[in-house]
Amino acid sequence: MQGAFTLWNLQNDPSAVITADLLDLSAGRFGAPVLGSGIFVSGAGEIGGRVEVQHLRTGPIYSDGRIESGTAGIISGGVFVVFGARADLVENIGPVTTYGPNDMALDNWGIVDRWMSREKITTLGPSGVGFVNFGTIGKLIVEAPIETFGQGARGFNVYTGMVRIAEFDRIITHGDGAVGIQISQPIGSLVVRRGIETFGAVGDSLVKGVVMKLAATALSIKSGGSAESIRIDGGLRTHGEEVLPLEQHGTITSLHIEGGFSSDLSTWPKQPRPTMPSTTTFVAGVSGGSG
Repeated sequence: MQGAFTLWNLQNDPSAVITADLLDLSAGRFGAPVLGSGIFVSGAGEIGGRVEVQHLRTGPIYSDGRIESGTAGIISGGVFVVFGARADLVENIGPVTTYGPNDMALDNWGIVDRWMSREKITTLGPSGVGFVNFGTIGKLIVEAPIETFGQGARGFNVYTGMVRIAEFDRIITHGDGAVGIQISQPIGSLVVRRGIETFGAVGDSLVKGVVMKLAATALSIKSGGSAESIRIDGGLRTHGEEVLPLEQHGTITSLHIEGGFSSDLSTWPKQPRPTMPSTTTFVAGVSGGSG
């Protein structure tokens, strides 16, 4: 969905290039979001005219796509870099909040060298996601928490494309099917400084345009996903019936979890099971199933 601010190169000719600096853009206000996406920057598609941005800097963003719950194939984004767009630096210096179903807070389908987010990221609708990557990101730094509310509302996922370096403060999700972090493609390094925590069981979630069942796992490495290194300080915690903190079907070369695992295998908020030891380190080609 287009945004309150839209820069969209619709030329079919790939030599048609729009260059821009987009500074201090804001959309909506708390409790009164803009309708549709907030900031939308796109080329014509995978083939065609391009948009090249040196610096995209946003203030507070509040958006609501008003998409009907359960809809597949339609999304909106608070700050959305789409196919055919490239940015040297995307910087969110204000909070980003989305309100409705399928509303992504931050979403990249293009190429971004550096993406820096300074303030809290919040999604309030089902199948909302804090940060989604379908493109290429060199370095992603999120300095404040990502918190999502709603069924299937995940914290961070990489379904296609590449993220070389990703660093997060803390990720919390509330809702069945609301995975903390889900990786389905190879990535470089991933760091979470204050842990991942989920409050939910199994539920529907929008995955690549299709609604499917997911468990609210804290960290999920799917088949085809891999990482050179993952470090989680603050542990992995889940609060949901039959939801494990870690699901691993891909390969992790180096995995370090400081703060252990905590899994409540009955319905939250009953008393959780005893935690594992406070520091867990895996190295050299870790791979396998759920754990």
